[in-house]
Amino acid sequence: MTELRNVEAELMRFRIRLAVVALAVLLAFGLLGWRLYQLQVARHDELARQAESNRTAVVPVVPHRGQITDRHGVVLATNYKAYTLEITPSRTGRGIDDTIDAIAQVIEVTPRDRRRFKRLREDSRSFESLPIRTRLTDEEVARFAAQRYRFPGVEIKARLFRNYPLGETGAHVIGYIGRINPKEKERIEDSDDAANYRGTDHIGKLGIEASYEKLLHGTTGWEQMETSAGGRAVRRLGSHPATPGEAIRLTIDIHLQKLVEDMYGERRGALVAIDPTNGEVLAFVSKPSFDPNLFVEGIDHESWDELNNSIDKPLLNRGLRGTYPPGSTYKPFMGLAALETGKRAPGSVTMDGGSWTFGGHTFRSGHALGPVDLHRSIVKSSNVYYYQLANDMGVNAIHDFMKPLGFGQITGIDLPGEARGVLPSTDWKRTTYRRPEQQKWYAGETISLGIGQGYNNFTILQLASATATLAAGGVRHVPHLVKARQDAVSLQLHELPQPAAQPLGYRPEHVALVRRAMVGVTQEGTSRAVFVGAPYLSGGKTGTAQAVTIGQKSRYNAAKLAEHQRDHSLYIAFAPAEQPRIAVAAIVENAGFGAAHAAPLVRRVMDYWLAGVYPSEADIAALQRGQASAPIGTPRRVAEVTAAAPSAAP
Repeated sequence: MTELRNVEAELMRFRIRLAVVALAVLLAFGLLGWRLYQLQVARHDELARQAESNRTAVVPVVPHRGQITDRHGVVLATNYKAYTLEITPSRTGRGIDDTIDAIAQVIEVTPRDRRRFKRLREDSRSFESLPIRTRLTDEEVARFAAQRYRFPGVEIKARLFRNYPLGETGAHVIGYIGRINPKEKERIEDSDDAANYRGTDHIGKLGIEASYEKLLHGTTGWEQMETSAGGRAVRRLGSHPATPGEAIRLTIDIHLQKLVEDMYGERRGALVAIDPTNGEVLAFVSKPSFDPNLFVEGIDHESWDELNNSIDKPLLNRGLRGTYPPGSTYKPFMGLAALETGKRAPGSVTMDGGSWTFGGHTFRSGHALGPVDLHRSIVKSSNVYYYQLANDMGVNAIHDFMKPLGFGQITGIDLPGEARGVLPSTDWKRTTYRRPEQQKWYAGETISLGIGQGYNNFTILQLASATATLAAGGVRHVPHLVKARQDAVSLQLHELPQPAAQPLGYRPEHVALVRRAMVGVTQEGTSRAVFVGAPYLSGGKTGTAQAVTIGQKSRYNAAKLAEHQRDHSLYIAFAPAEQPRIAVAAIVENAGFGAAHAAPLVRRVMDYWLAGVYPSEADIAALQRGQASAPIGTPRRVAEVTAAAPSAAP
């Protein structure tokens, strides 16, 4: 009986265990069925999309960047394809230095390559691919490819590279591209252009490359690729081609640009030439210059320090951002102000005794000129005439007249980073200085403004633009550097629209008086020796501006000053005198008298543009030494010289 109960109890436990197991199995199948329902029905669409995404990859196709050419089609910026060896730091699996050392055993890695990579890494994120070597030869590509398995996170890529075939020539205008830094990347991702910049590593950083970035970049395309489980592309499923960036045609004549840069030699300065009839910039020179190709692949620390810390400041665009007192080149504009405001009549005479005393201070004027009217004040460059005129006008009246001419204002040129300079007024001083005694305007401060000194500080671009406005009879055009864009598909050139010309309302007879006086400067004044034999009639004005302040009781002596403290040499001009087609402003830093250094440069620019004449080698050498006046040697025809220069784009 006891045994029977034990069997029944055992059987009951077995049945319970069997029921539990059956229930567990049933529950498991239920869970499996529920999961299958979720995967096959409830989440079918979502998972199908994920599966397709895992099977395919959409790869951006970066467009070819548009070319930049000069007004005649000479290529200034273009592209070429080359192989690069790139490292993704987060994927190497070992130290970066060890990886680079191992790579160096396969292909050459120079110290400069290492320095450049280090600088790029500082400005990038660890998951970004950075080049350690660029422009690999076919042999180097094959050599590394054979040992690719040894280098996780290192790969060969085919890249488009920007090239500036003329190197330093026109670098401040053309600018350069460089790798997108984190700050720029964040800005792009927050903009409407984020999708168009997927896959793009470089962006315009300076000059035309920066200001016309959108046109030059183009439209990014895409390829949809089927991939294996390991991520390897198997076949292309679809694509949309990239649209190349548009080509940009500048107003610059690059042969004239190079001539001016050659004439400066090792000297520092800037020259801007403008067509006064439409505002086209014909030459925009800043010396010294730099090679923009250094920045394309990422500049190394050594080269950067050399450029950035040089006392000559080669990275400074002197025409756009350098500000200088205009010196006596300001006098024609002051003369026009005198006529327009009624402060002087054309025949009003001022006695120039060589100095003028105001408030107990004596303002020097070089040598006595005797009686001078407006015409003679410009031709002979009388300081006393303009000391008295400035005092009679007052600082605010001077400010109000000069502002529409563009002095101390943003001209609107199509380059980034333009400096405003200083056109002083009582309001300007009040907002510039903090201490009450500094905010007050003193009557004696007005006197030096009349001769382009004191607080006056303008860019050479502003001086050239104002000269062009005067040459155009008081009609102001916004200076611009881009003439046209070329559609990437149709290859048609389209002129870029420009702002309407702005007449400043000057009386024609007043403008004519000032222009005639400036012609007198080249015929009987301070620049007559420079323009002897010129096949055209021009108007101009020399200027000598202080780089450092010299006390009223001290005499200027260049020999006793450090080279960077000596006076600047300036010259403004227009030609032909009857119907001007070119207006120029130039400065040679720390060179001294305007007629001796800046005016000879401007003469050669006008010879080139108006007479088709290119200076002789001997003349260029003399200009570089600052020992030229009128041209020497046998001049050449522009067509002969440019025929051997870089050809136009197809």
